[in-house]
Amino acid sequence: MNTSEAISATAVAGLAERRLDWRHKAVPATANGTTHADFVAAKHTLAELQTPLLTLDSSALQANADRLSEWCKEHGVLLAPHGKTTMAPQLWTEQLNRGAWGITLANFAQLRVAREFGVRNLQLANSLTDPHAIQWVAGAPEDTKILSWIDSLGTVDVINRTLAGSDAVLDVLVELGAHGGRTGARSVEAALQLARAIAVSPNLRLVGVSGYEGSLAHTADDAALAAVRGYLAKMRLLHEQLLADGLYGTDSVILTAGGSAYFDDVVTVLSPCISTSTAPRVQLMIRSGAYIIHDDGFYRGISPFSREGGRPFAAAMHGWARVVSQTEPGLAILDAGKRDLPFDEGLPEPQLIGPALGGPMEPLLGAEITSVNDQHSFMTFDAGTTTVRPGDVVRLGLSHPCTAFDKWTVIPVLADSNTDGDQTVVDLIHTFF
Repeated sequence: MNTSEAISATAVAGLAERRLDWRHKAVPATANGTTHADFVAAKHTLAELQTPLLTLDSSALQANADRLSEWCKEHGVLLAPHGKTTMAPQLWTEQLNRGAWGITLANFAQLRVAREFGVRNLQLANSLTDPHAIQWVAGAPEDTKILSWIDSLGTVDVINRTLAGSDAVLDVLVELGAHGGRTGARSVEAALQLARAIAVSPNLRLVGVSGYEGSLAHTADDAALAAVRGYLAKMRLLHEQLLADGLYGTDSVILTAGGSAYFDDVVTVLSPCISTSTAPRVQLMIRSGAYIIHDDGFYRGISPFSREGGRPFAAAMHGWARVVSQTEPGLAILDAGKRDLPFDEGLPEPQLIGPALGGPMEPLLGAEITSVNDQHSFMTFDAGTTTVRPGDVVRLGLSHPCTAFDKWTVIPVLADSNTDGDQTVVDLIHTFF
């Protein structure tokens, strides 16, 4: 790996030599045994694939990646996209090539994937409490920077005991939480007490403050936004107190918050903390992960770019399902279920219908997915105005990319999924969950 690379281009390029077979349910049986590179070079089309299916839209992926990269540069903030959304090094490469600081991960297994592909700057948005993980991070190569979070004195104790007698020093951020939230110290005072314990630890160095506002709200109404902004104000207060007490152990401090729903509020509240002319230097980092995929559900409704009435992100994923049963009026059973498509943040949304995958399609108005089983979806429709036959294909809008990608080891990328009729497969995305 070139030491100047944010991710190993060689490792990512090596994915093109992987052979496709029965283990990749998105790949047609006719392509069994071919390599990724040969499959793409053959310019296969949507019509040659089978259902159930998840596809990505190349033009939407590129537009979304460009959009947030430009926004971060305009606002002077760092971006460390949450890689757990896709667990796809090819997409991490797109994000890093646009200037992302590094990749955020959620657990030890994901850190190992990122290191295998040579990602140099990593953030674990979690506490290290597994001794194996602590030792692995402590032994990371010199060209690798790994940040992790701490939210309790118990975690400080686990790390101190695990690294006792070692000269390893881990860079950590104090995580501030909130009552009713997920992880994080439950008050500014508790976080300050934690910072003092870190300051005297021989194996820890405090380099910032972290938090996640997304667990405190799930809508964009006034009450939800007030809760988010109030929490962010406490993060700012904590940072200012840490500065005043001289508890940071570095000349380069990071404040990080911001998922894909409220990153604008994070920047509004915390950007006054940014300082590049005085010591310590303070940088603000957001961790939006879902933005590069976006969706036709939860994020479509709550994303700042949707709410502000400007240029929103575009949905870059779609599901495709075939009608396998239509035995009573107004009800069709589709061949995609919980093991194929996300359902935790809203059920799939019927959008288009046609007689064949890759063929002409028309809007499917008034139809609704009412429930999903492991392998099937129940779609209701107006039998008086809409004809649905076995073998028909339905394109579905999806909600929550985080629980879409984990169901697929390989995902075909189409040139433009909003184009009517057949479309060329321009790439395959490999995932590692």
